Amino acid sequence: MQTTTKTTAKDGHVGDKAKIGIVTVSDRASQGDYEDKGGPAILAFIEQAIASPCTVHYRCVADDHQTIASTLIELIDELGCDVVVTTGGTGPAERDVTPEATEEVLDRILPGFGEQMRAISLKFVPTAILSRQIGGTRGQCLVFNLPGRPKSIRETIDELWRAVPYCVDLLGGPYIDTVDEVCNAFRPASARRR
Repeated sequence: MQTTTKTTAKDGHVGDKAKIGIVTVSDRASQGDYEDKGGPAILAFIEQAIASPCTVHYRCVADDHQTIASTLIELIDELGCDVVVTTGGTGPAERDVTPEATEEVLDRILPGFGEQMRAISLKFVPTAILSRQIGGTRGQCLVFNLPGRPKSIRETIDELWRAVPYCVDLLGGPYIDTVDEVCNAFRPASARRR
């Protein structure tokens, strides 16, 4: 399943246009056995939290290492995404291969993303220690894995995204402006446009 969603900018934004990829990893959702709720949860956050214009590319793929890796490469190398966020496939089950596929395509690992996601989730469930989420970069793109449940996605991304715009700045990407009431992103004073 492949779709592109264009989101409009909020009034008064100071950002540049960005491209964001969302990848839901689920055998059943990719086969149409049930409705994907993870990807839409990420999209809802993006629509609420990002003030500057962005284009969102969405994919729903099976729990297959090569399919996940090739989808990430397509979104980054061919479509030029600045940020790619995955959901699903990060647990200890045999079919959970999202972290391995992600690591295969990354140039560099940013360990703080996985550490922070698990720390956030541990506030809500003790099973967060079973999560193997990672984050890192490929070229100028930031990539990170979120959990699969919509509630967990929002608990995590609401806090984690505070570091994303500045990371994209450091990678040479567009200036992503956020809606402070939803996500007060951190940038050093010298890096702010306001």
